Amino acid sequence: MSDTDLKHLRRCIELAKTALEKGDEPFGSVLVSANGDVLAEDHNHVAGGDHTQHPEFALARWAAGNMTSEERGKATVYTSGEHCPMCAAAHGWVGLGRIVYASSSEQLVQWLSEMGVTPSRVRNLPIQDVIRDTIIDGPVPELAEQVRQLHRQFHARRC
Repeated sequence: MSDTDLKHLRRCIELAKTALEKGDEPFGSVLVSANGDVLAEDHNHVAGGDHTQHPEFALARWAAGNMTSEERGKATVYTSGEHCPMCAAAHGWVGLGRIVYASSSEQLVQWLSEMGVTPSRVRNLPIQDVIRDTIIDGPVPELAEQVRQLHRQFHARRC
């Protein structure tokens, strides 16, 4: 994991904190070009009830409308949490490149179980079970703990 990767993952965690401050689930993502430019970033917007409003999905749609196929293939998506199956599929359909995440879906499932949160109707699958031919890096233990704390805060507020 490079210093550049860690910088972008820290930004994802900042975006996840922003989502939390707005009453939303703490997820954040950043799309970075092959030459290192931040092209777009977003956080979760599911609090209104539309659970398709994930930042990874939004970045895939942005990339489809604003980047060539070649640019998308060389771009990297950084995210606070591993893509869900919906977002992984969007990533694959759009042809985005590398994925780097701070915490895994497996970790999230474990944390939510420990907190007594009812499991999602959608299975948490590793990205590799949804798309292939994508370089995937994560989790990052020291950052995953920060993500875990954000989820604790979110679910503590809901009790």
